[in-house]
This record gives sequence, C-alpha cells and structure tokens, in this order.
Amino acid sequence: MTPMRVVAFGGGHGLSVCLRALRRCAPELDLDITAVVTVGDDGGSSGRLRARRGGLPPGDLRQALVALAGDHPATRRSAGLFQYRFAGTAGDPADTDDGLAGHAVGNLVLCGLIELLGDPVAALEHAGAMLGAVGRVLPMSRQPVGIEARVRGVDPACPGEARTVRGQHQVAVTTGRVESLRLTPTAPAACAEAVAATAEADWLIFGPGSWYTSLLPHLLVPGLAAAIVASPARRLVTLNLAAEKETLGLSLADHLATLRHYLPELTVDAVLADSKAVGDPGPVERAAESLGARLVLAPVAVTEGGPRHDPAALGAALVPVLGADR
Repeated sequence: MTPMRVVAFGGGHGLSVCLRALRRCAPELDLDITAVVTVGDDGGSSGRLRARRGGLPPGDLRQALVALAGDHPATRRSAGLFQYRFAGTAGDPADTDDGLAGHAVGNLVLCGLIELLGDPVAALEHAGAMLGAVGRVLPMSRQPVGIEARVRGVDPACPGEARTVRGQHQVAVTTGRVESLRLTPTAPAACAEAVAATAEADWLIFGPGSWYTSLLPHLLVPGLAAAIVASPARRLVTLNLAAEKETLGLSLADHLATLRHYLPELTVDAVLADSKAVGDPGPVERAAESLGARLVLAPVAVTEGGPRHDPAALGAALVPVLGADR
C-alpha cells in the first residue's frame, strides 16, 4: 500500500499542533506529511531578521520543522536547541542592545542555511535532516509577503470608519473587524514544490490557526490557489476553538464562509470541530454543507487551561476521517 500523502497549510502554533496530531496518525495510516507554511510574519525575531537580512521570515518554518522532528534523543535535543530563545544580557528578552536577545536559535540557523545554500527549499530540507523530521516543510512562496487588511473600527473614536492595517503582526492584534485581506505583492509566485505536493496529495488540510494571518494567505497566492482547486485530493478544514483578536465577531460558520469568499471554487469534504466549541451545530453544519462538506464533531481540546487543541485528541479524531476509505 502506498503512503497517504497529506499536505497541511498554515503557520505558527495552529499548524504546529496539526503536524503533531498528524505525526500521531502517521504509523496507523502510513502518512507522508508535507507542511506548506505562510511567509508573512513580520513580528518578533522573524520580523527583525526579515528587516535586517531580507529573505523569508523563519519563525513559522522553524515551528513546523520542530513539530515534525524525530524521536531519537539526539534529534529531540536538536529540536530543543532550535526552540531555545536568547535572553538579553540583563535577562530581559526585549533587551535590544544585545543583538541576540529574543532570537530563537532555529531562526538563526535557517537564515544561515538560506544564505549558504541560496534556496529556502534546500535550506529546509537540510534543517529537516538535522532534526530527523518525519515530513517535509515548504514555504508557500520563495519570496516573503506583506499582509494588509481593511479593518473597520480599529480606532475606537471612529467605530464606523475602515482603515488599512499593514503587517502580519498588526493584523493579528487588531481591535477592529477585518473586512478584507490582501497580500503585497498581490500575486506572489507560488513555491513550485508546494504546488507539486498539492497536486499529488490525497488530503489537503486547512487549520486550525489564525484565520486571516496564517490560513487565508495561502488562498491569495494565485498558483497555490489554482493547485488547491485542481488537486484531486480530498479537503479537510479543522476549525478553531475560540475567536482570536483578528477574528473577533466571526462565528465558526463565518470562518467557513471566508474560505468561500477568498476562493469561490473551493470545495471541502469534511469539517472537523470540537463539539463543545460549536454549541448549536446547526449553523456550522449548514456552512459546511455549502462547501460540500460533512461536519465531524469530536472532543479535540485540552481538558484544562485555555482553549487549545490537544495533539493527541486531534490525532485520534483525524484517524477515522483521513482513513475512511483507506
């Protein structure tokens, strides 16, 4: 039996938890995992490196690599090193007088590999080998992108006024309601390897994650969007557990509607959601059906603490969905 090829789209913590869940499914379903990662980050360590060195922001790529890192003690130690973040000389991560303060080691390694090898895909393959990764990490584009949003009510003094908010970080923390999203440049070239993986996939997975800054940007890359629509793969959307700042005011049904808005040709086979987070399933079920999907409810959240997906529970929920026709 050939491996089941799964491509997961996203960025940051949402994609990381998806990849950790897929790793738990991998032995049972014989998965071949590819992560396609957004490249719009402009905050923190990634933003500093992007501004000073150029090239792709490495943070989301690093997190995806670490999520797929192998289980050998040496590779787990390397994964821990990639995640290690330098404190300032006074113990303050924000000590900007110290050039290393706030930087994750893995971000610096990826920047060095990209400069050394001259190609981010080759750099990610090398980094994946260093970590014993059980999957492949690719950028959605070889060029960094900017994220801009038209936001209404960003200024409390003018709640009815819409303004343009620029930058992934600013969009993520906006206090207004996002009305539209765009990338700069408006039509970045898709990573050819990501397009090929999408075309050859058995499943395409979207979410969980920050909807406007991690998920929807993939649908705004023309070559990647076309590949998603044309792919013979089945498609799964995993919904978030709670609204973030950038999606305040959006219901879970609205989250699904935004997918159709930015990629009208998109069809989906399954929508996975946490039963407690959904509440009344009617609106979400109807929104899923409008995309051609069935709604699958399962307990996928951690049992204590804030609203976070549990990789083990999410993995258990993914097994019957991905393996339905295995």
